Order: sequence, then structure tokens, then C-alpha cells
Amino acid sequence: MLKKAYRLKENEVKKVLKYKKPFFSYGVNANITKTYNNSNRFAIIISGKCVKNNVNRVFFRRKFYNLVKKDLFLKNNSFFDIVFIVKKEKILDKKDLESIKLFEKDIRFLIKKIFPL
Repeated sequence: MLKKAYRLKENEVKKVLKYKKPFFSYGVNANITKTYNNSNRFAIIISGKCVKNNVNRVFFRRKFYNLVKKDLFLKNNSFFDIVFIVKKEKILDKKDLESIKLFEKDIRFLIKKIFPL
């Protein structure tokens, strides 16, 4: 899990969604805004239509935070608030390995798009 300093609060998520620059992948969208904090901050929105129960939602949220943990301290001149939104037609199940692999692939693709090396 990420420390609270690197996670966005609800009102900050709303602000990002209002003043966003979108990035798209097959199953996940990312919305970013520039921030004046000294770190990148992340949030993920997984709707109830994407998962069957709350156990799956928590599993994928933790998987997401583990994936982005290494991208917190990238050496950039600018820092971003980033909100990832799972598309409604994407079905996530923690017992389905293909679903987990596609989720990780989408997140990694968007991170590479946002932070080109």
C-alpha cells in the first residue's frame, strides 16, 4: 500500500477529473493534472459494475498501489496528480489470471505514456 501522502483524497480526485488531461488504454483511463507538491500522487476508481464484490475491488486496488509504488520517485521536473478509472465494460476477477494480467498491462502502459523515459 501507498502512504497517505501519495494518495489523493476525494475532493482532490474531483479536482483532477475537472481539470484533466486524459490518457487512454484498452481497459483503463488515466486523468492527470500538474501539482505543486514534491511527489506524484495516485488514485484509482473501480466501479461496482467492474467487480462482483468488494473483495475483488480491494484486491485490484492493492495490486494497483503496488504497481505504481516504484513510479513515485521518478526524476522529473514536474509532478502530477493521477486518477486511473477502470472502464465499465472491463470485468475484473481475482481468480481469473487473464484479468489480472490485462489489468497490470494497462496500468504499466499508461504509466509509460505519462512518464516517458
